Amino acid sequence: MLPPRRQQLPDQTHRVRHAGRENQAAGALLVGYRGVTLDELVGQSGAKKILLVDDNEHDRLLYRRFLGKHIGPETFEVFEASSGDQGLALFQERQPDCVLLDYNLLDTDGLAVLADLLQLTPPDTLCVVMITGGGSEQLAVRALNNGALDYLVKGHFDPELLCKTVLHAIEKNEWRQHLARQHQELQAVNQQLRDSLAELTTTRQQLQQINAQLVSASAAVEARNQQLDLANQQLARTNADLDNFVYAASHDLKQPVNNLTGLFEELRRSATFADPDEALVLRLIDESLRDLTGTIGGLAAVVQMQRQPGEQVAELVQLPELATDVLQTIRPQLQDAQAAVHTDFTALPELLYVRSNLRTILLNLVSNAIKYRHAEREPRVCVQARLVTGQPVLEVRDNGLGINLERHGRELFQLFRRFHPAASDGTGVGLFLVNRLVQSHGGRIEVESEEGAGTTFRVFLRS
Repeated sequence: MLPPRRQQLPDQTHRVRHAGRENQAAGALLVGYRGVTLDELVGQSGAKKILLVDDNEHDRLLYRRFLGKHIGPETFEVFEASSGDQGLALFQERQPDCVLLDYNLLDTDGLAVLADLLQLTPPDTLCVVMITGGGSEQLAVRALNNGALDYLVKGHFDPELLCKTVLHAIEKNEWRQHLARQHQELQAVNQQLRDSLAELTTTRQQLQQINAQLVSASAAVEARNQQLDLANQQLARTNADLDNFVYAASHDLKQPVNNLTGLFEELRRSATFADPDEALVLRLIDESLRDLTGTIGGLAAVVQMQRQPGEQVAELVQLPELATDVLQTIRPQLQDAQAAVHTDFTALPELLYVRSNLRTILLNLVSNAIKYRHAEREPRVCVQARLVTGQPVLEVRDNGLGINLERHGRELFQLFRRFHPAASDGTGVGLFLVNRLVQSHGGRIEVESEEGAGTTFRVFLRS
């Protein structure tokens, strides 16, 4: 709290009568505000510039001498003007901390000069002490009302009172500027708070709108999910019916096809055909029966895979042992093709997987490598396993016919798709089965192939 420099006065006239006594006590004033005192505000700013505006040279000399006798940390740098115009010019040039302004000037009066000074600088930065010669209280009140910070009466003050009055006026002015700066900072902070509040209000309204939209969208999604659930249920029933139909059809067709095959074999063994073209017809019938048998077998394998009950249990599979089992199964194919199969499981000798599924994957990939071998070179197949960024990868690489991936890449894993029908009697089921089994465990397959050079399948496995 600021201790009052003067007591509360009933009117300006009473204030003038007590001005002298208050000025005598001004030098001891210390006011604190946020850790800053008025003495610090004055004492830290170096010599104070004082502008003396008085047409009496003797009085100016006297005031300069009075100010020079001041004892304290403050020092004064004094500039003199002998007229109002000269004082205004020096004020603009020097920007003094305090103006000692004589009321009675030859070219004007102190109140007129005070009004002109207020045009040159903001009112809350102007420090003026009016010096009167007549001691008129009415004149002092007018000076204070018009912007002067204090007044002195000629012949009624000594060096101490002059210095204290000047310092008090400077302190009051600097303190007033300090408060103004604080007020401006508070206004800026308040404006920022108002702006932030407006932004928060806008953001809150936007969030409310977004929440309303989300609620509406959530309701729409819920309704859509219900429709999808119904559609999925219908699709599941349809798929189940289709699986049952395919299973029944493949099972029921096996016996008739076997009967046809038997009858055809008996016909070819016992009948005699005189026409040479009839041998071609027999060969075509034989190929058609084999294709039909293979297609029915493929359908049965697909349905069997689809109808596997529940989740199958993964186990730790020894890859060398599994590879030996697969190679033994297709041993006749390997011998017939004179194929060489190299295995390398040094980096990954075992992995956790459903054994039957992993056997089907490896069996189909190696079988395809033998089926679609290149006629001009001995087939070579390399099977290896390793970890890639912590994920098991089974790789099967061959030097066979290769596949044009730009042309057939999107159809590679479709059911009954064959890309070299003249090279083998395959059914187009193997890669479909492999892909379905790998994807059912969350894995994926990458394929690299060059037509006429060979193919590499990389199976990224997840147990």
